[in-house]
Amino acid sequence: MNNPLLNPFSGANSSIPFDQIKLEHFKPAIEKAIHIAKEEVEKIKLNNDESSFSNTIEAFERGGELINSIAGIFFNLNSANTNSDMQVLAQDLSAMLTEHSNDIMLDEALFNKIKAAYNNSEKEILNTEQAYLREKIYKSFIRNGANLTESKKDELKLITNKLASIQLKFGENVLNDTNNFEILIDDIAQLDGLPASEIEAAKMLAEGKGHTDKWIVNLDFPSYLPFMKFAKDRNLRKKLYHAYGARGFNTNDFNNESILKEIAELRKTKANILGYKTYADFVLEERMAKSVDKIQSLWDELVEIAYPKALEEVAEVQSIADELEGPNPIKPWDFSYYSEILRNRKFNISDELLKPYFKLENVIDGAFQTAEKLFDIKFKAIDNIDKYHKEVLTYEVVNSKNEHIALFYADFFPRESKRGGAWMTSYRGQNKYDNKNQRPIISIVCNFTKPTTTAPSLLTFGEVTTLFHEFGHALHGILSDGYYESLSGTSVFWDFVELPSQLMENWCYEPECLNLFAKHYETSELIPLELIEKIKASMNFLSAYQTVRQVSLGQLDMAWHNIQEIPTMSVVDYEKESGAKTRIFESSSEVCTSTAFSHIFAGGYAAGYYSYKWAEVLEADAFELFQEKGIFNKEVAKRYRENILSKGGTANPSSLYLKFRGKEPDSKALLKKSGLLLQN
Repeated sequence: MNNPLLNPFSGANSSIPFDQIKLEHFKPAIEKAIHIAKEEVEKIKLNNDESSFSNTIEAFERGGELINSIAGIFFNLNSANTNSDMQVLAQDLSAMLTEHSNDIMLDEALFNKIKAAYNNSEKEILNTEQAYLREKIYKSFIRNGANLTESKKDELKLITNKLASIQLKFGENVLNDTNNFEILIDDIAQLDGLPASEIEAAKMLAEGKGHTDKWIVNLDFPSYLPFMKFAKDRNLRKKLYHAYGARGFNTNDFNNESILKEIAELRKTKANILGYKTYADFVLEERMAKSVDKIQSLWDELVEIAYPKALEEVAEVQSIADELEGPNPIKPWDFSYYSEILRNRKFNISDELLKPYFKLENVIDGAFQTAEKLFDIKFKAIDNIDKYHKEVLTYEVVNSKNEHIALFYADFFPRESKRGGAWMTSYRGQNKYDNKNQRPIISIVCNFTKPTTTAPSLLTFGEVTTLFHEFGHALHGILSDGYYESLSGTSVFWDFVELPSQLMENWCYEPECLNLFAKHYETSELIPLELIEKIKASMNFLSAYQTVRQVSLGQLDMAWHNIQEIPTMSVVDYEKESGAKTRIFESSSEVCTSTAFSHIFAGGYAAGYYSYKWAEVLEADAFELFQEKGIFNKEVAKRYRENILSKGGTANPSSLYLKFRGKEPDSKALLKKSGLLLQN
């Protein structure tokens, strides 16, 4: 078979030949790639020369390139453009890849070679990146069981195989439960309160499913969030809230309760086998935070200040509900509705007032202009490369000399084939092997408000910050400039990876940046200064509430991963118990966060959801320097690019941050930025 996946980057601009790739190509391509990878490993094992960095560590790093390419394409597509056949194949390929990974990482002869090269360190002079790679690869073998007895290795293999399968299943269940629910509305009065653009979007959803003169509201964010904010129909808000909160919790084929307990149990057992008390201990060994105690210390500092203020914020929202003769007490399905009214009153600002200034195409251009002003790179729209879906936008990134830097894909709208949320990913990493600088292929995937028949895609301000957030991740990949691919781009400690993304959000609040792109979609009028001032003033609206909520999610993550015994009580009861100290609203037995918590049960954030708050400390501290010197200051941007973005995971992130900032990060910067601590 002429399989395009066996040389997937041979097309124009070294892009991916999506148009040629068929589902049936993936399995034989993976089988072939595994065969090649095994030959590469055998070559290392059979080398009779003394084990060294070049013939062992570097050779291992270079091995498996084809597997990584093919698997990257497949699993990226499975997230962004999947179907039932692909989900079945995902289970099959995941099992094959996990088995291969186990075979490699638990190969005693290979590990002896790696260990010998590691122990020969005094005989070789290595640069910082080479030394870091050697340490990383040696540790990865240890952390994957290379020092275990054969019986323990066999046990670990069974666990990793099972985890790979059920983590995929967890994510599929969330997607299926999300797609499985919608409210078909035949009386427009039930949409009272919704802006005209949202009513039109709901009508388009219904028409797309063959319903005339009807409206559909579903659980995709562009449909769900506006309904919860604006719809007056409290019963429908409650119904939608419960549907969203019950994803993976319903009595159907997509229930995740037993699956998530099994995931937690398997992870705990894996950690125990490897010599750790809990899975959190295992994970945090390779994180900036290092220990749960350090994380808890940050949480305690934040909650001590934020929790009382969060209760005050909720009380203020309650006062609006009381004034309007609404419910007392308000429930979670009321909170967005009445808080939106409060926000409008306090700041005379709303999403509907701002959206005309945030046409998607203009916001994209604003992100590009921001990158150009900071880093002297340009994004050129191109149409000569394949796409995996017609809605995907494609760009070439070039430097000031018009030299190729990267390819960039952007996929912005929800569809049933795409999982919810927003993320950045890489189809190909950056390296400098064989005297060539292989440039990356980067993608961001979002679920934004779609265009309607009367208006283009107009983003809420929250969607604007989400785009800049994912674009910050993208820049981390695009500007990577290391030698080894496994250390390039976003291949960094998990509590460091959110620094570039969360830092980028800050530009959305600055007049100097907003004036680049925030123009009325009909009149091209620049966003008025008074609106910018209102955006800035409202930046910390409900910030204490949001802080407590983010901490509570981090604590829920640790409740599942920093334990030595899996709870026998129900998942929802365990949630109630673990979240008691940060609870704002009375808990409900009808909704469950854990069963749809894909970040920790299907993604890479297990024992790591704290990373968002940890990185917020870093970004608040970092942005203070930009504010001090100028948000487009070339000198600061150069220091940031050279010490953070280009370096990837080539050194310890604490040392990288110190080189950029010139000092250790200060948590008070976050408290001040959030309005929880008075500025000096």
